[in-house]
Formats: sequence, structure tokens, C-alpha cells
Amino acid sequence: MNYDVYLHGQILGTHSFLLKGEFLKPDEYSEIKAKYFLPGGETGTAATVLASLGAHIKIDGTHIGTQVAPLLQTFYHDKTVDLSSLYFDPEYEGLMDYVIIAGLVRSPMGVFQSLYESGAKRRWNMPKEDDIANCTVAGIDPFFLEATRAAAELCVKHQKPYVTIDARHDSYLHQHSAVNIVSKECTNSDFYQGKSMAEIYHLLTETTNGLVIITQGEQEMLYGRKGQQMKTMQPFSVEVKSTLGAGDTFKAGCIYGLLHHMSDAELVRFASGCSAIAISRFPLPLNPPTFEEVQRLLNHA
Repeated sequence: MNYDVYLHGQILGTHSFLLKGEFLKPDEYSEIKAKYFLPGGETGTAATVLASLGAHIKIDGTHIGTQVAPLLQTFYHDKTVDLSSLYFDPEYEGLMDYVIIAGLVRSPMGVFQSLYESGAKRRWNMPKEDDIANCTVAGIDPFFLEATRAAAELCVKHQKPYVTIDARHDSYLHQHSAVNIVSKECTNSDFYQGKSMAEIYHLLTETTNGLVIITQGEQEMLYGRKGQQMKTMQPFSVEVKSTLGAGDTFKAGCIYGLLHHMSDAELVRFASGCSAIAISRFPLPLNPPTFEEVQRLLNHA
């Protein structure tokens, strides 16, 4: 299958639980309204959204196993997502997470830290050069150490623009990115503690020729490039059903915008529209935004 986009990163099986009422309270019973086991992770969700928007995608990254592989094969069999580069480990269930959701609040649980423990078996692929050489644009998650760096270096070698997330200003991944989406989790981290948003924006924009987008949840987004004054955009207002996958959908929207040569303002607005539609429905993988839906939202906002 020919593809437009190459994605490298987290590909999970996500167990999601939507509660009927408020979020969990200690020692109190909570009723589950709906539960699902669907593809997730930053790369898994982005692939689902990009396919819905009309792109063809090839994904790589996390090893898949006995629980996750059948899920992915069944879910993507009729979608424009190529799984052929994924590695199947018959002695591994595959990486999974568990997410409790109640409106604006969610709590993910998993075993991600175990991937990086001393002596742990590596559970991700190194990127394949041909995969990157044959794409038009790429998306790279920042989680896989030498594999992440290799993916970015191959994009630079083959002149493939890439989108990433939460890459620090002093990293190779950030410095060579076409778009770096920085969340409030990153700007609130110890690394940027004590710095104003203006200072963080300056650090990020002055260390790359790419576009920097700082997202802040419900608050206005900040974006711009080296030497530019900081621009802002208010997220679209929608009724929130679940925030699970909102950031991954925003990333997918940025990749789609890059693929279609949108201006910075158009790209940020399109990605925000994708994310707004995503949080207005649950579960996202079964109801991803379509291009037509995003256009209607943008036209009527």
C-alpha cells in the first residue's frame, strides 16, 4: 500500500472506562457507562484520525503481542493504515493502558515505566530507512531514546518534514522538527520551572526553524516561529464527552496540515478543529473526525 505519512511511536491497546457520574472517589462505588478495548497511544490514535481524514499511513514503534496484535489487525483491516513494519512478539501481550474517564477528567494507568527499567527487554523497533524515505511527512513520538533520534536523523537525511510532541528546546528532535507541539505537562515540568510562558516560547522558537505550538488545555494556544511575536488562538468551544485522545488528534491535525501545505494559522486552526470534534464524542477510535466534519466546524465557527 502506498502511504503519505510515516508514524513512529506508542501503539497500544487501550482499555477505556467512561463513568456515569463524577470521577472516582476513594472507597466509593462508581457506575461504568461504557467500556472499550481499542487501539490507542499517541501513534495509534494519530493513525486512526489521519485515516479518517483521508490519508494513507504506515506505523512503527511499539512491539505488538498476543493481545494487541489481533486488536490492531481487526480494527485496521478496512482502513488505510499499514501495519507491516510492526514486530510481533509471541511471548508478549503487547503494551496496554487503562483509562478512567469522567468528562474533563481522566486518569490513565499502565506499565510504561517498566519499559525503561535496568535490564528490561527493548519493546520497540528501530525505524526502517525505506519507510521514512518513501513517506511525504512523518510524525515522531519522543519516547524511544535511540530509536526516536534515529527516526529524526533519517527524516533530516531524506528531507522529510516531521511533527513531534513535547520535545525540549535543547533536543535534536525539537531542533530539526517542522512542528513541535508542546503541552502544559511539558511546560509545567521541572525543566521549565520558574520560567514564564514568554521565556519558554523564546527558548523553543529560537532553537528551531520549525513551528512551535504550545497547548494549554482549555486556555488559548500559543504559536509562532523564530523571530516572530507570539500568536494566540482560543480553542473551539464544544460539549466535552471525553478528553482521551485530544492531544493525539491535535497532532494528527498538524500532520495533515503539513501534508497539505497549510499556513501556520491554517494548520493550528485545523488541528484545533480536529481536537474539538474528538473531545465531543466517545470512544474516539470508533468516531474519529472526518475532513468534512472539520471543515463544517471551521466554516461555522
